Amino acid sequence: MIWLTEFRTFLFQIYHLVRKEFLALLKDPKSRAILIVPVIAQSLLFGYAATYDLTYSPYVLFDASRSIESRELVRRIDATGIFSRAATLSSQNEIAPMIISGKTAVAISIPPDFARRLAGGENAPVQLILDGRNSMTAALSAAYIGSIAARYSAERFGAAQAIQIERRAWYNENLNSRWTILVGLIAALAMIQTLLTSAFSVAREREQGTFDQLLVTPLRPLQILIGKAVAPVVVGLVQSSVIFCVIRFWFGLPLAGSALLIFAVLVVFNLAAVGLGLSISAYALTMQQAMLYAFLAIVPMMLLSGLFSPVSNMAEVLQWVTYANPMRFGMDAVRRIYLEGAGLEQIWFDFVPLAVMAGVMMPLAAWLFRNRMS
Repeated sequence: MIWLTEFRTFLFQIYHLVRKEFLALLKDPKSRAILIVPVIAQSLLFGYAATYDLTYSPYVLFDASRSIESRELVRRIDATGIFSRAATLSSQNEIAPMIISGKTAVAISIPPDFARRLAGGENAPVQLILDGRNSMTAALSAAYIGSIAARYSAERFGAAQAIQIERRAWYNENLNSRWTILVGLIAALAMIQTLLTSAFSVAREREQGTFDQLLVTPLRPLQILIGKAVAPVVVGLVQSSVIFCVIRFWFGLPLAGSALLIFAVLVVFNLAAVGLGLSISAYALTMQQAMLYAFLAIVPMMLLSGLFSPVSNMAEVLQWVTYANPMRFGMDAVRRIYLEGAGLEQIWFDFVPLAVMAGVMMPLAAWLFRNRMS
């Protein structure tokens, strides 16, 4: 039975090795935090942020009929709890500014002969003007309003098609979700690459033992920081250029705005990303730590960016958190310029937060860089 004794010894040795690994893992407070905190945080983020359910949709109303029938239709829409009236318009010309500014996702236009057509047994059209920049929200909103109108028609006029919903989507006429997602990737994928490249920069030098050599050179800390920031920014812009060319020339998505303005936004956007990445790199002692910290930052930033589900559908507290996320503003600006043809005067509320974040993150990286050097 020698083999049995040897097998027991083999298992006993493995047991002690496994026990040692668990003790090493669980005794370190940072390791315990990495094991527990990200799982809980990301589970909550996925639960509250990654949803395609339509829970809130602002709309504007232009009711030229002002009849009992039109008021009843609008009352039923308001009663859903999903649609919130952002404004009641007095002219159809007021619809365009409301959609362009992003204050509404849907505009409902009821013609003056709405009640007369229904009373005469004719089909009465109701026009929906949708913001196609967010195709998922637009499609779901149109479907909900269509079902409300059909139910009202069947109950009141005995025909589900008495009220005809006519959809018209701006900036994405077919409400193709590929347009929304692909254009968002111009910022999202570049952000991932830029953040990882900059996050590994200083940590790699420390791990390879060349960081001390860098410190004895005549270069000042600010010069070293700028030198390490340029390469990730260029990498991010090259990545964005590749994605832009694939979207424009392979998939054939028409560019409505200025490519130069897109890349001007991307420069500021990448500076904010590099500031965050270099802060991570200056704080981390090893590449492994830098990788963990970077991925811990990337997942929430992606979820809270509006790439897959609208920010307006997220829990209110998470909507406030998104204001600290550069990916939210970079993605919104790129989408608006590419799909809508927006100029700087229309995307300034995205551009300014990005500039502020870049102005905060780069000095933070410099401060961490100086303090971790000493």
